Amino acid sequence: MVDTMALLPPFIRGSRMPRKPSRHASGLPADDEVLLDAPDDRLGLALVAAARGEYGPVSALLTATRASADWENRDRYARRLATFARSRDEWYEAWRTAAPHDPDALLVGAQLAVDRVWRSPARAEMLREVSPLITAAGHGDLRDPVPWRIALDHARGSNAGHKYFEELWEAAVRRAPHHYGCHVAAMRYLASSSQGSLPACFDFAELAAHDAPADSLVQALPARAAFACLTAAPADGSAGSRGPEVTRERLDAAADRAIALSARFPAADPWPAEVRNKLMYVLVRLERWTDAAEQLHQIGPYATSFPWGRFSDDPLAGFLEIRHEIRDRIRDETRRRTASPHPRSEHGERARSGDH
Repeated sequence: MVDTMALLPPFIRGSRMPRKPSRHASGLPADDEVLLDAPDDRLGLALVAAARGEYGPVSALLTATRASADWENRDRYARRLATFARSRDEWYEAWRTAAPHDPDALLVGAQLAVDRVWRSPARAEMLREVSPLITAAGHGDLRDPVPWRIALDHARGSNAGHKYFEELWEAAVRRAPHHYGCHVAAMRYLASSSQGSLPACFDFAELAAHDAPADSLVQALPARAAFACLTAAPADGSAGSRGPEVTRERLDAAADRAIALSARFPAADPWPAEVRNKLMYVLVRLERWTDAAEQLHQIGPYATSFPWGRFSDDPLAGFLEIRHEIRDRIRDETRRRTASPHPRSEHGERARSGDH
């Protein structure tokens, strides 16, 4: 008999066989304790069951998110389950066959269909063929905004026009005005459209965050716009970019807003891990080393493929490399402060009495 546990990624096996993490002198988990894209306990158990070919726990998990209108987790789980089904879809095919009209199975199926063709050179044409699956998912539960997030991604990938996209956007925000995934999809469409620009994306993100509750993930949307600015290819081909008309003040304000959001969640929690990893990258690019170090402690052992997969084929190694860089910078700054009689600010300037 095949040991299904041996077939699972290490982060899932670790959730079933915990061990006491070791600690670096900095108080951070040791390098070999850091996990990439670790699921929370509920998703971890569902993935273990799916690896055994069972869809019941997956169905129960997604049904619970509908019952509680937990749309953010529902979106996250649907993405992860579709990713798992791309390589091991026996459990999903059994589920789809047994319950072809199940709203949760329809949702995973729609996400899976989009994922399968996304990187194809013929993406736009192939995406049009999966439109009925997204429509069916949208009819599965009329309250659910997640099919509309998938539809927004689909519209971007199929080069849909602005009028059609606006209709989808209006339908999405009627269901969940502050759904993070739908906002990210809209910002990506804006960035990729012929009329899009980095300042326009920033305007959209700042307005959305201003209107959202303080504990909404939409508060991290400006930091995502900052990430886009800091990673944009300059028109002149030179290294580094901030994007036209995006000031340092706006980038810092976006980071500050995300820092405030991060502080609302428990430290070392997989739920806000992607928001914190992205924020840490932004803070490093802004050379806000003390704030970046604080996010390292908030992240704990939970690295995420985004953003580190943008820069390395090994996202975990990329995360660890940046983590070492932050620790080195903090150590160097501590030595300089100890050697200098004049305290310096976060950006390396001498602090003034009025700075307090």
